[in-house]
Amino acid sequence: MQPYTDVPLDHERVSESVYMHMINSAEKYLYISTPYLILDEDMVSALCLSAKSGVDVRIVTPSKYDKWMIHQATRCYYRDMVEAGVRIYEYTPGFMHSKTVVIDDKAAIVGSVNWDYRSLYLHFESAVWMCGTDAVLDVKNDLLKSFEVSDEVLREELNFHRGWSLFRLILRLIAPIF
Repeated sequence: MQPYTDVPLDHERVSESVYMHMINSAEKYLYISTPYLILDEDMVSALCLSAKSGVDVRIVTPSKYDKWMIHQATRCYYRDMVEAGVRIYEYTPGFMHSKTVVIDDKAAIVGSVNWDYRSLYLHFESAVWMCGTDAVLDVKNDLLKSFEVSDEVLREELNFHRGWSLFRLILRLIAPIF
């Protein structure tokens, strides 16, 4: 286990680098839980490329939100990723606030880092990277249970009315200020 921190006061993007390493290292599967999914284009591209190359990429976000605008901003990323083969789920029992990642039964991350601009670039964050420990499988099993009680977002559900499409496009453009 390796704890790490990320601070906005230096020029190192530790959390983003660790997440990108996990995405790029996955060979079989990559499972993610996050309450907020507001990404830059590099991370969206990496997730999509991973799915297109045959990795089972799944992300679970909450269906019950704490902030309506942030929830809509999260949803504006769904279409591109679902079309690329990323499976998106919305957790239905309540607001899910976990931030976890697991790949290939090999490595996992648990911490405070959301998959959004604020956590990745502006906040003080911490997490633990795990490898070669049974805790990795515990994280995987927890995520599998989360998928079971979540609704998968299907491609057909992402064909929005033009007004919603425009609204979500604008949200995506201004997402970094959330």
